[in-house]
Amino acid sequence: MQEIVNEMNLNFFSRSCNEGFARTTIAAFVSQLDPTIDELADIKTAVSEAVTNCIVHGYKQGIGKIYISSKIYENGKVVIKIKDKGCGIEDVEQAMEPLFTTGGSERSGLGFAVMQSFMDKIKVSSKPGKGTTVTLQKFIIRRAINNERQS
Repeated sequence: MQEIVNEMNLNFFSRSCNEGFARTTIAAFVSQLDPTIDELADIKTAVSEAVTNCIVHGYKQGIGKIYISSKIYENGKVVIKIKDKGCGIEDVEQAMEPLFTTGGSERSGLGFAVMQSFMDKIKVSSKPGKGTTVTLQKFIIRRAINNERQS
């Protein structure tokens, strides 16, 4: 099992103005791995989609808290968990289908597809009435290469 090199935790209200705060904070945290611009953009986009899902779908009836934790492992792996305690998802498999949405005609239904395309791994767990947790994983290649050179 890989050792955790660093970790952070963050929570904030599910207000639209906090989506940018979340993506910028995660980008600043991950920057210690010296990611490429593309790697950083991928992570920011995936985090943005996950936080937006919490705001739009998880807490569609009001304001709640969004919880983010992020861990960096010695092999360059970054794991980001974005959690809400909102309404939850009835059918996670269906929700992850491209173009499926419960958000009406103004939503595209591509949030999970976008997250999957930008991250190495994504896991979604949810319980109706209890909330949803999205776990994003990405390996920062430059960091892994630098670690191999130092070995």
